Amino acid sequence: MSTTKPRGVHAMEVTSPSAIVGTVLDHVAQAVPSWQAAWGRYATDLGAEWSSGGPNVGFAPGQLRFGNGARIELLMPFEPERNDFLARFLARSGPGPHHLTFKVPDLDVALDVAKGSGYVPINEDRSDPEWFEAFLHPKAATGIVVQLAQSPITWVSDPPPDYPTDRRLRSATSRPASSADLLRVCHVVADLDEALALFVTLLDGRVADEGDAGGIRWADVTWSGPLSLRLIASARPDADPEIDAWLDGRAGRVRHLELVVQDASEVSGVVTPASRLAVVDNTDDRGRLCEIGPEANFGLGLVLVDRR
Repeated sequence: MSTTKPRGVHAMEVTSPSAIVGTVLDHVAQAVPSWQAAWGRYATDLGAEWSSGGPNVGFAPGQLRFGNGARIELLMPFEPERNDFLARFLARSGPGPHHLTFKVPDLDVALDVAKGSGYVPINEDRSDPEWFEAFLHPKAATGIVVQLAQSPITWVSDPPPDYPTDRRLRSATSRPASSADLLRVCHVVADLDEALALFVTLLDGRVADEGDAGGIRWADVTWSGPLSLRLIASARPDADPEIDAWLDGRAGRVRHLELVVQDASEVSGVVTPASRLAVVDNTDDRGRLCEIGPEANFGLGLVLVDRR
């Protein structure tokens, strides 16, 4: 695969392609006005359990774990007078996908490889001995903030006292539905080759499957963890109206998460998918697909595949 120069003001000239060996996609983060606003969807409807979280300077991260171990992190403002970055994000962009976190074995090595491959990491922070981090700006990382993090531990904490314990009941049995499995983050990009240069060549992903159907090119990128990334781009030589409308001039934009769900059609608010971006390679499974659009889930859509 050829390596392309990243777009944007944070790009440098690419020298030699290399990978940050041992990288894993750890979680996806969504900015929300409050944890509680999103808990009904993720905990009650989809069965996610509390994993870890608590207040930080200017924001509060709360990670939820699905049945297969994949996690989403909900970010809500907390004491924004001390650090208003998340409050500003919500005011400017509204709730929605905020970043992808990749764990790396050694942050020093990761930053050297990133710089050598033409990416300029920003906001490096080593103030917490148990969490070293740096970021790739969305202008250089296909429209999404990429967090590179080194941590020797897996965070676990008790759930807040108001975290929901009730779960959606199945109509057939009146028993709680099992927890959904979070399979992948679906990221629409303007340039698929550029996205592959980032997520495969640099971040050590593997293309597990790919295809071209209905004017859409897609590639599934996996790591050793349970969470994967689906890259979606136009296969047309001219502009694709639906993709262009979703990107709205951006280099990339996360559209939805894909989950496997018990009795997906019984989840509140689901509709039959109308967008090609929701279906992609699931042509044979359209009867099993339901969708909750981004506008109905704080800017982050959900595509639910009914569990067989």
